[in-house]
Amino acid sequence: MSFLSRIFGHRAERAPYASLYAWVVGQGRDPAWYREGAVPDTLDGRFDMIAAILALVLLRLEQAGDTSKASALIAETFIEDMEGSIRQMGIGDLMVGKNVGRMMSALGGRLTAFRAAIAAGSGFDGPVRRNIFHDAPPSDAAAAFVSRRLQDLHDRLAAMPVDDILTGDLP
Repeated sequence: MSFLSRIFGHRAERAPYASLYAWVVGQGRDPAWYREGAVPDTLDGRFDMIAAILALVLLRLEQAGDTSKASALIAETFIEDMEGSIRQMGIGDLMVGKNVGRMMSALGGRLTAFRAAIAAGSGFDGPVRRNIFHDAPPSDAAAAFVSRRLQDLHDRLAAMPVDDILTGDLP
């Protein structure tokens, strides 16, 4: 067993969640985020949206209870995808780990921010401003659009059976 497979598990273990992860990425690439929501249509902006949507999925799994293995495997899929993207951009081996670490920290920050907003019932405006727009939204309307759309996604996920989510059977 290779070193990386011991850390990240076998791809076969992550295979059942490929559809879910593809759905997350597809949602993050939806042009509406970038048009109506004015999220920057850049690598960083797209990362921010994928990480935000993945955070909401992981929080839904957390809320459901005993899904830590599934959550870990989905997060590993995210890591592998981000590492591949970094390498495709030509980032050298010495910087890959640092960049992946920064991305995982960003995902953790979104998890913490969205978890607190959900617990407080305060909506996603604060986390969106800090984590998507980095405290500089292009307009209040754009921030409200992204916040409302993420809240709608959170509500839809909350109403869905976890098994449907895990299989990627999402609208």
